[in-house]
Amino acid sequence: MGLLAYLKTQFAVHLLIGFVFVVSGLVINFVQLCTLVLWPINKQLYRQLNCRLAYSLWSQLVMLLEWWSCTECTLFTDQATVDRFGKEHVVIILNHNFEIDFLCGWTMCERFGVLGSSKVLAKRELLYVPLIGWTWYFLEIVFCKRKWEEDRDTVIEGLKRLSDYPEYMWFLLYCEGTRFTEKKHRVSMEVALSKGLPVLKYHLLPRTKGFTTAVQCLRGTVAAVYDVTLNFRGNKNPSLLGILYGKKYEADMCVRRFPLEEIPLDEKEAAQWLHKLYQEKDALQEMYNQKGTFPGQQFKPPRRPWTLLNFLSWATVLLSPLFSCVLGVFASGSPLLILTFLGFVGAASFGVRRLIGVTEIEKGSSYGNQEFKKKE
Repeated sequence: MGLLAYLKTQFAVHLLIGFVFVVSGLVINFVQLCTLVLWPINKQLYRQLNCRLAYSLWSQLVMLLEWWSCTECTLFTDQATVDRFGKEHVVIILNHNFEIDFLCGWTMCERFGVLGSSKVLAKRELLYVPLIGWTWYFLEIVFCKRKWEEDRDTVIEGLKRLSDYPEYMWFLLYCEGTRFTEKKHRVSMEVALSKGLPVLKYHLLPRTKGFTTAVQCLRGTVAAVYDVTLNFRGNKNPSLLGILYGKKYEADMCVRRFPLEEIPLDEKEAAQWLHKLYQEKDALQEMYNQKGTFPGQQFKPPRRPWTLLNFLSWATVLLSPLFSCVLGVFASGSPLLILTFLGFVGAASFGVRRLIGVTEIEKGSSYGNQEFKKKE
């Protein structure tokens, strides 16, 4: 085991990475708060600044994937689609099966220059997660309670507000509504059978309201829908903790571009289009499981140095005073100061672990299990 591989497994190193992420995130959130004064004066300048501030935070996570774990991401698509990446507003439909599926999406956003301006239709609980939810708030992310009767007006208003966004944005939709688990899949397929809809093997039944509303509200802004089907070679089930420990994964993403004009205007027809899309996604996953590959030409967009340089800049600024403080604490010989410092380390460790826990499947929401529970 080399020195770098050894360091990747050390808890102290993980704490330092977490320290840089958390403290830089708090600094970024404070600066974002200060930019609110720009909103009534120059809304587009506010947005452009916040895209770059968000990039400085999100790119630290992308750095872990690209440079720390050296995970490789391969696209399966066509040249014409690749040529449009980062040059148009789009809606992204991504399967929600893995703990780091969002991170694989972000690395593609970064490589095509839209990481800071990437959007998502997110569950409202994430708004209250420090750093993540706070940064999203300043980015005008659309939050929902996943109860359409309560969400409708909020979602429509939030989507329409993005119609004049100055940066090219990729708007992510997890149409399944929640991350895939076997229990949620059983419930979902019971619902599909009761409604006469096709049974899916690798996906949950897509929830059509968010998709049809997004397409309707963003017509004239969004040029296309990108359907992205993600899987990992070797039947791996990667985690953010695995990335932190330096484990290398190989992600494959099949990307299909659908011009928005091909999606029906009528809500029911658009919903049927989405159900058909998920049948095709299921077939793609079946092919991948049998052949170990997706159809289409393979592309490996090169990683860019900016994520690494951004992290090293923050680390240089933040770790120097931290080390000076630690040396001062232990040099003082004061039991109170030392105990206080150790308490701070424990609290920091707990906080970083909680942030990682947001991505873990076993700690995911119970959304999607409710009907099953009622039957029980």
